[in-house]
Amino acid sequence: MKEILDRNTIESSELVEQTFNFWFTDHNHIRSPFPAYIHNELKQKATDRFYAWLNGLKPKAKDELNDEMIGEKFEEVIFDTAGKLVKTEDERITIQYPFLPRTDDKIENKETGDSIVIDRAIVKDGDVSFLKLYLRRIDSGELWDTKIELPM
Repeated sequence: MKEILDRNTIESSELVEQTFNFWFTDHNHIRSPFPAYIHNELKQKATDRFYAWLNGLKPKAKDELNDEMIGEKFEEVIFDTAGKLVKTEDERITIQYPFLPRTDDKIENKETGDSIVIDRAIVKDGDVSFLKLYLRRIDSGELWDTKIELPM
């Protein structure tokens, strides 16, 4: 674990590469939330920010870090950095909520018919935030919308 704290070690390099390879590639149930046009800049900026954070820690704090904490912090830095690099609000929503429906996703519903997500927005109702999905039914072209409550 100590090797990860030093940017120039093989272990550190492997952590960085494995993390980016995972998040830049689609997997069975996980799609990459990062558009290809930010990959290179994201790798550079997030890695720099992560090691700046590590270097700013006091020795006692570094001693208390474990692999899980390091991995979580690195992913937090990646996602935060990516949100600042993308060009559209829809891309920011995807980065902030990578597992929720995206624009152009098909939503299957046996009762009302399948629909396509045509737009999304974050909306608030009091203290509660929602992802509002704007949809078009595939068979009729009818437009409709729904909301998904977002985690705090």
